Amino acid sequence: MNNIDQSASPGPKEIKTKSNQMRNLIYAINLSIDGCCDHTKISGSEDMLEYYTNLMRDVDLIVYGRKTYELMIPYWPDAAKDQSSTKAEIEFAQTFTAIDKVVFSRSLDSAEGNTRIVRANPGDELLKLKQETGKKISIGGVSLPAQLIALGLVDEFYFVVHPVIVGEGRRLLEDTGLQEKLNLKLVGTKILKSGCVALHYLKQ
Repeated sequence: MNNIDQSASPGPKEIKTKSNQMRNLIYAINLSIDGCCDHTKISGSEDMLEYYTNLMRDVDLIVYGRKTYELMIPYWPDAAKDQSSTKAEIEFAQTFTAIDKVVFSRSLDSAEGNTRIVRANPGDELLKLKQETGKKISIGGVSLPAQLIALGLVDEFYFVVHPVIVGEGRRLLEDTGLQEKLNLKLVGTKILKSGCVALHYLKQ
């Protein structure tokens, strides 16, 4: 994963002044009650997939680092064609697969379908993408989003909190060095049948 040179990229205050002219960058992730974001320790559910499918309908570009990209591809494109997949899995897979993607990587040689590999500085590239015409941009994973959050580039946060305490595993933003505290405004909540609570925040 590329490291962002914060000295070469606009700081949070500079970015904030331009935010009204830009596409929103959104970050959605599953969390345990104790803040674990390790996908191997949190089980999915049908209603969780439905929630993410609806979220993706407002997105026309998905951005990943290499590790997250390889977790999602080819798993979900394959699920879209797998007759044994559930209805919720197929709907999410088809919605996800149809969206254009960007993967930041210096080591990835090739990418499938509608994915473009970018080897440039992620902060600089996201500023360019946010200024293009289109729907929202979704960022996934942990490391890359943390870097972009530190740069003030993420506008919306969707945290899906699962009703489980895992007691171990990677914690969200545990290695992120924020220059200042990031205040968020809660603008939406939804309780899923599985017991997950979906929280929607905007950057203030």
